Amino acid sequence: MFRSLNKQLIASIIIFLCLVIATVLVILYGKGYRFGLGDGKIEIKGTGLLVARSIPDGAQVLVDGKLETATDNTINLPPGEYTIRIFKEGYFPWEKRVKIQTEVVTRAEALLIPTAPKLESITDLGASSPIIDPTLTKIAFKVSSQSAVRNGVYVFDMKSNPLLTLQSSSTQIVDDSFDIFSESAIAWSPDGKDLIATISGTTDFPASYLLDTDRVNSPPFNVSNTLASVDSSWTRMKNVKQKAIKDSLPKPIRQMIGIDISILSSSPDQNKVLYQASRSASLPIVIKPRLAGVNSTPEERSIKEGQYYVYDLKEDKNYKMDPGNFSGSYSWFTDSKHIIFVRDHELRLMDFDGLNDTTVYAGPFTENYIFPWADATRIVILTNLGNSRITPNLYTISLK
Repeated sequence: MFRSLNKQLIASIIIFLCLVIATVLVILYGKGYRFGLGDGKIEIKGTGLLVARSIPDGAQVLVDGKLETATDNTINLPPGEYTIRIFKEGYFPWEKRVKIQTEVVTRAEALLIPTAPKLESITDLGASSPIIDPTLTKIAFKVSSQSAVRNGVYVFDMKSNPLLTLQSSSTQIVDDSFDIFSESAIAWSPDGKDLIATISGTTDFPASYLLDTDRVNSPPFNVSNTLASVDSSWTRMKNVKQKAIKDSLPKPIRQMIGIDISILSSSPDQNKVLYQASRSASLPIVIKPRLAGVNSTPEERSIKEGQYYVYDLKEDKNYKMDPGNFSGSYSWFTDSKHIIFVRDHELRLMDFDGLNDTTVYAGPFTENYIFPWADATRIVILTNLGNSRITPNLYTISLK
């Protein structure tokens, strides 16, 4: 009887130990450890995880020139530095040097740009002086080449779902039958709900109108006598937004604003800021100890007067930009991971850390007008497609 109990006890202990060992092995495997033989011994080698993603997916992932997998996928790699190249036929390749650490997840996320851009027209009546609203969802523009009823101010909503074509998504909010709105100067309200249209030359004093962008303004609301009050209200709204951006920065960085740095713009998710150094200084390290698994691109904490930088709030990393990329039009892309800009008469897109500078479009376009699409799938440009006899129209460039 005692022998039977001893056997059962031993069997239970063995089963328990096997379960413990199996659990430990599964946990180690999940953390990236791999098992192998070396010098006749069983070795446990730590690895890191590389998460490779791309838009569009299904792209090849090369690690130091060797094909390893396809996006979207996760692979294990021994600790070290690797050159990751993500490539898909019909798209420009994406490449980056990344650092793999034991038990750490490293991401390689690529937005692949088509080598043959696809254009689709938004307008066909012509568009002049287009401006995008602060929420990056609507574009206001003027039409002046048609009749008085068709001329005026239009608004294109990028979040609308057109039944047939994009051309059906533009709404005329005011025409020229009341005043010459096609010749007005228009400006968005800070919340993107209204426009101020100011018309000069028709009377001794400019006339200003407040236009609701969600409806037809008939008749338009004249605010010439109360324009100062409207401007004051909008200025307060802008100041609140700017203060929110400033307050989101770590205190040591916030204290440098206006002295060492001048903020040019914040990413749509407000996790990154583009700024220019007002004078040479050293950017203090905010997050201690430094985070693991962050962007592997080398940063620069010593900033130089006149240079451009992008600061990542979540990772406390600072990247130097090529100043030539900001001599013309530029804007944050709506995914907050890229910046679009004009250089050498080309529309380009780059990662927020300055890498993978890629030409999106090299054809004719009006360089002062480039706008990101609301869902980050397109870019809007103003172009006459090289025909100087026609009024330029708004077109989208698809990134799919």
